[in-house]
Amino acid sequence: MANRTAPFSAFEWMIAWRYLRARRAEGGVSVMTWISLIGITLAVFALIATLAVRSGFRAEFVDTILGANAHVTVYAAAHADVNGRVSREITDYNAITDRIEKIPGVTTAAPLVKGEVMATFDGRNTGVQVFGIALDDLKNIPRIAHPDRAIGSLDAFDQGIAIGSGIARELGIGIGDRLRLISPDGVKTAFGTSPRVKAYTVTYIFTAGRYDIDRTRVYMPFKEAQSYFNREGAADEIEVMTADPEHVDALKPALLRAAGPHAMLWTWRDSAGSFLRALTVEDNVMFVILSILVLIASMNIISGLIMLVKNKGRDIGILRTMGLTEGSVLRVFFICGASTGTIGTAMGVLLGCLFAIYIDPIFSFVNYWAGGGVWDPSIRGIYSLPAKLELWDVLKSVSLSLGLSFVITLIPARRAARMNPVEALRYE
Repeated sequence: MANRTAPFSAFEWMIAWRYLRARRAEGGVSVMTWISLIGITLAVFALIATLAVRSGFRAEFVDTILGANAHVTVYAAAHADVNGRVSREITDYNAITDRIEKIPGVTTAAPLVKGEVMATFDGRNTGVQVFGIALDDLKNIPRIAHPDRAIGSLDAFDQGIAIGSGIARELGIGIGDRLRLISPDGVKTAFGTSPRVKAYTVTYIFTAGRYDIDRTRVYMPFKEAQSYFNREGAADEIEVMTADPEHVDALKPALLRAAGPHAMLWTWRDSAGSFLRALTVEDNVMFVILSILVLIASMNIISGLIMLVKNKGRDIGILRTMGLTEGSVLRVFFICGASTGTIGTAMGVLLGCLFAIYIDPIFSFVNYWAGGGVWDPSIRGIYSLPAKLELWDVLKSVSLSLGLSFVITLIPARRAARMNPVEALRYE
């Protein structure tokens, strides 16, 4: 019995390589090979680049949420105060804060006073949201204490206020200027409530990385906010920061016990959950759409291999009469198609990774070439287009491209293997 050659032997690779690099005049399909190669490269590049941008956008969005906002907000249900009025104020906030901070997994808890007022400077006006918080607690908010960019000193916070860079840009105000805040809920007189107007020195300007935060948020010392908003001896809510925000729901029972029977909770997932779910749906849809693009690019391999099989019919017949098995013929043409898919995939991965790594200079060039205004932070919420390479995204793209390339290659390769050598040489 004749010895069978091992699969994917050296001579099979040699024949496949000769077919791939053969010019069209020699019966090759180099043009179709290049079309297939470029198509798969661009498809994989588009898939990896899109997934990297989507991952980067999600990571940046979640980071700004967790870095500038409470992971859990504790507030009181509506109840009647000592005067019989409906109130949501927390009067025993110090005791509740102490109990919450003792819960394992909680890093900090800070009482907060909140209010919306009108800010005015040099004839310009804008609406802002004031957060009354103690300096030590403000330093525990990463995106405020350690922002992307900052002007002034946070240590001087007790002598003034801290504002977002969007407010400073809108009003044309800088460090040392006095910002006037106007609240409709001011001093109560016999003729009604008069607006409260007070000016504060700007000591710190931060850029948290989120347009809506930088454009609307003002931080004021806690005691001063209590006086300004008529909250003497009370807080509006308690902001809780945790060590593991991704599993914040596991802390809810302990937080409710520590906060008391009338407490209610609002987590960062409650506020941003619908948006994150929408991002997940969009990620899945984009992956499916771009997978179809990879499939279309892979179909070019079939066209190229069918033409190659037709042009190499005489060669196949001669090789078969010389003893080449069906399996060897199949493997030769499989190598031709799979090599195109593998090289195209590798080039697409390289381009996609380079795009994600150098996205900032690439986007800057596009923005300059387009005359600016390509990215509007007021619409998208963040200041630049982010990209984050995830190993799982790259592996998914590679697996999809190689899988489609290999499976599609089997169709014309099987046809070549089953070609009858007699029919192939009949008219030669």
